[in-house]
Amino acid sequence: MPALETIELETANNPTAAVIWMHGLGADGNDFVPIVKELDLAGAPGIRFVFPHAPTRPVTINNGYVMRAWYDISFGDLEGKTRRADEKGLRESQAQIGELIAQEQLRGIAASKIVLAGFSQGGAIALQTGLRHPEKLAGVMALSTYLPLAESFAAEATAANKATSVFMAHGTHDPVVPYSMGDNSRKILEQAGYVLEWHDYPMQHSVCLEEVTDIGRWLVKVLA
Repeated sequence: MPALETIELETANNPTAAVIWMHGLGADGNDFVPIVKELDLAGAPGIRFVFPHAPTRPVTINNGYVMRAWYDISFGDLEGKTRRADEKGLRESQAQIGELIAQEQLRGIAASKIVLAGFSQGGAIALQTGLRHPEKLAGVMALSTYLPLAESFAAEATAANKATSVFMAHGTHDPVVPYSMGDNSRKILEQAGYVLEWHDYPMQHSVCLEEVTDIGRWLVKVLA
């Protein structure tokens, strides 16, 4: 499995924290680079933002068109009609993000100062990887997304990240990943005892200004 290509942005020299931020289906690592300058990170340590590009693969929901995707997806996956999403793709991407975590540790950043973040498919990978990671992370941020492979989650979630802060946000008018999918995932995590900060906004499948403010505040809290 080849290493993922990434874009990096540092808020200070010699950062002591990292945020690995995964884009959504069909986008690439550039997608969330502009958001960094919109975040109020006053009080946070120096942060290295790492924006990986997902591998390219045929995507069933888009008629097999080859695009950047963390895993394959079909209509049934988002309608709750298929029991299993593309488990092979999910686990491959989980392993690749695990390698990026290890890379940051080699560069001197402790696991406890690393946040996994993502939007849509990228958010699903943040949840998939972060809550199964063997070492405690600073936090997991999942935007406009859902918990994948929920049926194996209880058996695979690690004790190390049971108390890790989880930030979830969703648009109440999301036509791509239905609000109910995000809300159901929230309930699964809350019932499992996770420390979860939930926000919803009157928007579609996107990110809004109020959300950016909430993200900045949360990042400062978990990385300070």
